[in-house]
Amino acid sequence: MGRKGVCCCCAALRPRYKRLVDNIFPEDPKDGLVKADMEKLTFYAVSAPEKLDRIGAYLAERLSRDVVRHRYGYVLIAMEALDQLLMACHSQSIKPFVESFLHMVAKLLESGEPKLQVLGTNSFVKFANIEEDTPSYHRRYDFFVSRFSAMCHSCDHDPEIQTEIRIAGIRGIQGVVRKTVNDELRATIWEPQHMDKIVPSLLFNMHKIEDIDSRIGPPSSPTGGEKEENPALLAENCFRELLGRATYGNMNNAVRPVFAHLDHHRLWDPNEFAVSCFKIIMYSIQAQYSHHVIQEILGHLDVRKRDSPRVRAGIIQVLLEAVAIAAKGSIGPTVLEVFNTLLKHLRISVDFELGDRRSSAGSATFSTSSKESDERIVQNAIIQTIGFFGSNLPDYQRSEIMMFIMGKVPVLGMTSQSLDTSHLGDLGTRRIQIMLLRSLLMVTSGYKATTITNALPPPFLDPLLSPSLMEDSELRQLVLEILHNLIDRHDNRAKLRGIRIIPDVSDLKIKRDKISRQDVSFMKKHGQQLYRHIYLGCKEEDNVQKNFELLFTSLALTTIELANEEVVIDLIRLAIALQDIAIINEDNLPMFNRCGVMALVAAYLNFLSQMIAVPAFCQHVSKVIETRSLEASYFLPETIFKDKCNLPKSLEKHEKDLFFLTNKIAESLGGSGYSVERLSVPYVPQVTDEDRLSRRKSIVDTVSIQVDILPGNNTEDKIDNTEEITFEALKKAIDNNGLEEQEKEKRRLVIEKFQKAPFEEIAAQCETKANLLHDRLAQILELTIRPPPSPSGTMTITAGHAHYQSVPVYEMKFPDLF
Repeated sequence: MGRKGVCCCCAALRPRYKRLVDNIFPEDPKDGLVKADMEKLTFYAVSAPEKLDRIGAYLAERLSRDVVRHRYGYVLIAMEALDQLLMACHSQSIKPFVESFLHMVAKLLESGEPKLQVLGTNSFVKFANIEEDTPSYHRRYDFFVSRFSAMCHSCDHDPEIQTEIRIAGIRGIQGVVRKTVNDELRATIWEPQHMDKIVPSLLFNMHKIEDIDSRIGPPSSPTGGEKEENPALLAENCFRELLGRATYGNMNNAVRPVFAHLDHHRLWDPNEFAVSCFKIIMYSIQAQYSHHVIQEILGHLDVRKRDSPRVRAGIIQVLLEAVAIAAKGSIGPTVLEVFNTLLKHLRISVDFELGDRRSSAGSATFSTSSKESDERIVQNAIIQTIGFFGSNLPDYQRSEIMMFIMGKVPVLGMTSQSLDTSHLGDLGTRRIQIMLLRSLLMVTSGYKATTITNALPPPFLDPLLSPSLMEDSELRQLVLEILHNLIDRHDNRAKLRGIRIIPDVSDLKIKRDKISRQDVSFMKKHGQQLYRHIYLGCKEEDNVQKNFELLFTSLALTTIELANEEVVIDLIRLAIALQDIAIINEDNLPMFNRCGVMALVAAYLNFLSQMIAVPAFCQHVSKVIETRSLEASYFLPETIFKDKCNLPKSLEKHEKDLFFLTNKIAESLGGSGYSVERLSVPYVPQVTDEDRLSRRKSIVDTVSIQVDILPGNNTEDKIDNTEEITFEALKKAIDNNGLEEQEKEKRRLVIEKFQKAPFEEIAAQCETKANLLHDRLAQILELTIRPPPSPSGTMTITAGHAHYQSVPVYEMKFPDLF
């Protein structure tokens, strides 16, 4: 009895909070929490909040003891009591109690029992949902970030337990995010050491479940129960919530771990998961921060520029998806940066492709061809990204991008801003030109300018129509397609697709407006450039059917959008000049090309005659086409562009009824009020400085000089052009009357030409003669007068690039009297 009385006395001396805490624990843990005593403890804690810290410390002591002794029933009761106290008390004194609470949660998370880990996570999530009156700046969650991230990577042998622990880890991370991101002064969660754990843990669960599910297409909206049971959906929701709370200063810290995860697990090839990740990122962040993500992708592309082509293609495709989402948003500051980086990587890709081709010269292996095809994938991805990005920009920005890309195209005489292709050679330069023009074609698609001057300013038009971009059939096709995009302001191009004799143009329902003053002024200034480009394009030997189709569309669109009466006369003169190219054949074109040019002229004059609706002109064109269909069908597009077409051996024996005659056209148009005086003056293309610098022209000149200088080996093959000297020949030479008549006729033609021909044409012809004289003089001076060597170096121009070659002083040869 005495010992019992002593125990009672000791129990009575214990603090009241300890007695209240002890009373909530039943003798058998299966009975659960004693609710009546729990209510007493809660009332005591609310009435005396200064005791909360002691209550929490005592509960933590009991819980730690029960965990060590594996008395998990009492652990559950202790955590339930802590949760109820936490939810009931919101006073200032709850701060010390929270420290004890978090200490107990940490004890549970450290245990190896999955049930205790889940229990601790649930308690922490409840705590995270409580809004505190004042933040605790001294409280840190480093341990919880590390522990929850480790739980997200659980590899338990039991799949159910593994899923349960991973879900608990994701919910714990979500609780940490909710508890910390709301207060800007407590922004430790955004530090790189935390983001490097949180983001990869979420991506790991999103990717692992995707591997199992391999869902195709967008997932259906899950219910609340599915979100709790599926780690992938829960991780995705947490990831979206994290990104949605990111601000300007910490956006990059949240995005960079994504790149590290994708690199480490090699998820750029294939890149389905990478694309889905960045779609989530772009849709979750605030719209004004989109350019941060795009800058990070561009920076990562620079870092991985030496990787395999498929990895780079995967990153570029991710950039395309990001740009597609952000194109309508706030991405102004990064527009030029995006295009500049993509164009730089385009050059790098071409360089890699040509480098692989050179290294494997002479040994055509499968690996080399596969590398080249992979580089083509990279190039196509870059072009697609540039085109999509550019086509979604507003018109004022798109015009700047058009000028920017055109400035990067390697064009002879304009190398200030263009990409450096000197080390790539002719083949590399051509590849770069094709890639950039394809990009420009996509950017100009759908561009509608109010005036043609805005669409084709001189700094853009001059390099676009440069002879440097006419050296290949594909280049010429791209240039013409770009012109179509910019000239066609009423969407008539689809109606003109394919070169053909159109029976009734009115059936096409072509849309057109009255020609504005700005368009008239443009044609006066730059019309000769367009005519010259079409004229020279018809003289190329490597033209195929598509080239003739695009040339026809160019003529037709020019007629619809830019033609007044003066332009119509110029276009007819151009068509007659094209017909003369095929008939005279000074350029020794193949018969297919000559017949193709004839068919082009027939198709265009048929279209033009119906557009201007002059009956006599239409009658003449229709009569020539009808005669051709009966006697020379190979002069019509429907026949010449068939797979099997019988070509004539020559065109000299054909009658005039098969050709369009200038005098007939002049008579038909003169009666309708057109001033046809200029029709009698043959069209002469304008010659520019680039023609004299063009590589093709210089090569042709060199070949012709060599042919003139070097005599043939077989004298029998020489053609004797000397005339036999007879009495009649001497009599004609002495007779001056014939010479005087010839001189009069020449003077009359010159006077007539200067009276009727347009000023631009006269200036072009005079400039041509002056340029030819200047070239010959320069050649003579080059052969006779060479500058003495100089230690500072002499400049030589090769392929349009200036190179300096210095001569050492000790190698210089000085005169004897020096």
